[in-house]
Amino acid sequence: MELIQKSKDLNSLAKQMKSEGKTIGFVPTMGALHSGHLSLIQRARKECDIVVCSIFVNPTQFNEQSDLEKYPRTLEADSKLIESICDYLFVPQSVEEIYGKEITLKEFDFDGLENELEGEFRPGHFQGMANVVSILLNIVTADKAYFGLKDYQQFKIVERLTKLIQLDTKIVGCPIIREANGLARSSRNELLSEAAREAAAVIFYSLNYIKEFHPFLSIPELQEKAKGMIEGIMDVEYLEIRDAETLKEITSWTENNGVFISFAGTIDGVRLIDNIRI
Repeated sequence: MELIQKSKDLNSLAKQMKSEGKTIGFVPTMGALHSGHLSLIQRARKECDIVVCSIFVNPTQFNEQSDLEKYPRTLEADSKLIESICDYLFVPQSVEEIYGKEITLKEFDFDGLENELEGEFRPGHFQGMANVVSILLNIVTADKAYFGLKDYQQFKIVERLTKLIQLDTKIVGCPIIREANGLARSSRNELLSEAAREAAAVIFYSLNYIKEFHPFLSIPELQEKAKGMIEGIMDVEYLEIRDAETLKEITSWTENNGVFISFAGTIDGVRLIDNIRI
């Protein structure tokens, strides 16, 4: 695996690879890699000739400066974890390497997708994410880019982004990787106590309860029951049942394009998200 720190070097390399007829798979990350990230890289390895992974802690998608400062940076461990399955690791040498001397964000029109769910609790987050992803996709010019479906809203926004900026990169959504108790794998899990990590299994249990009983109970009834399972164990920010394409609220099980059940909440002061599809 080769480490690259300059955007122009990676872009030149990508152009060379594509001129040779090779396909490029790209996995953008912010580091602190775990088995969920590995599953994305392994998928890219199976489907593409060349695999590129990036590690860049993007300042424009953090709402709080303190969250940016305490975000784990484990480059040495991350490199060792992926060195046998990744061809090129892009680690920008500075924020300027991505944004230039002054950060100026574009405003993308996502038709309201960015304002649903996470958008209410993390204003500006998706615009910041979209800006860095658009820059990275233009640098790498990948045939496919891989995103975990734990951040399903992000996945839908990135799909929309590629159409807005007219890129041919196919956005591939990959299944959520879970711990033995059902908790979705996340870098944030490492901040949990052992007891909290076990208790947080209630998230997946409650989401599966909605999935199992949706033929028999109304949406409001299931939301109330599922929230009741979680409250007292952890604080619930939202537990929403939405249309899987528009992310808008639905009032019945029949008026949708597939159902997306989404959760966000905190335990031990750590914010966790999860979802399942019906």
